[in-house]
Amino acid sequence: MKKCMLLCTGLCIALAFTSCKNKESAYRKAYDAAQAQEAVNVVENNDYDDSPVVTPFVETPVTGSNVTDNNDNVPVRTENLTVVNGSGLKAYSVVIGSFSVRSNAENLMSRMRQQGYDAQLAYNANRDMYRVVASSYSDKSSAVASRDRLRSQFPDAWLLYYGR
Repeated sequence: MKKCMLLCTGLCIALAFTSCKNKESAYRKAYDAAQAQEAVNVVENNDYDDSPVVTPFVETPVTGSNVTDNNDNVPVRTENLTVVNGSGLKAYSVVIGSFSVRSNAENLMSRMRQQGYDAQLAYNANRDMYRVVASSYSDKSSAVASRDRLRSQFPDAWLLYYGR
């Protein structure tokens, strides 16, 4: 009985080891065959052109009647503000900083005044934020030009419409 059990156990172990045989070589052969077939397909179906694409540049003169200063696509925010320190806001203003702490906003405002700007401080009660306004204009195009100049120093500068 013991011999029979031992023989069966040995047979089971032998079968287990032969069934777990590494089949990596079979997978490698299949992979290499697929790569070779893909390379053949690429060579046969070579539909692309290696030459550079050149798009001709056609320069058309701009006449004065066609030139418009259209700033309609420039985003403008509208907020309810109270001027805390300054001469008063016009319709379009350039905001260069927003602070929740008033002293931080006042520091930036005084720095801008030292640089020659008519900087002002406005408070947005809804958001509990102090806005530092570097410049204020009656027309949008002047405000956009000012914002674009200030963006070299303040990349997040934005336009505010103050419609009292």
